[in-house]
Amino acid sequence: MEMNWSRWFRFDSSFGLLLVPSQPGVFALAEEVAPPAPGGRRVLAVFEVAEADDLAQGMSRMFALGSPWRQKLAQGRCFARYAVEASPADRRVAADALRQWLESQQEAAMPVFEPFNLSATELSGPQLAATVAERAVDRVEREYAKATAEA
Repeated sequence: MEMNWSRWFRFDSSFGLLLVPSQPGVFALAEEVAPPAPGGRRVLAVFEVAEADDLAQGMSRMFALGSPWRQKLAQGRCFARYAVEASPADRRVAADALRQWLESQQEAAMPVFEPFNLSATELSGPQLAATVAERAVDRVEREYAKATAEA
């Protein structure tokens, strides 16, 4: 199974959810950890992955009073992306795979909580063809596809 992810979009208010479908799926939240590179690429670090029966409602809950991410989202440096997936089993497998990857990369994900500074030369090279989070999601998708093909 291959998931079709949306592009990253700024996630700083519930108004940004007007174009998110009211369909089941998986979503990821990330924080910008360095200013955009000269080529316009942002450096993002994923800090939350969740599944929802309704993406628009599930993502809007992140702004609720009891949400642990409310304050972080209010700072305006957060982005989100989602993939629509009707099957509850496939949503769970995809979200679990992404969470396992996040846990395995805990040390690399620490910049979410302690921002770091990269020089423009470090950010402008061809090695940054996609954001860190985009490469991570792509890697998990490949691993998931491989695992489901073997099953």
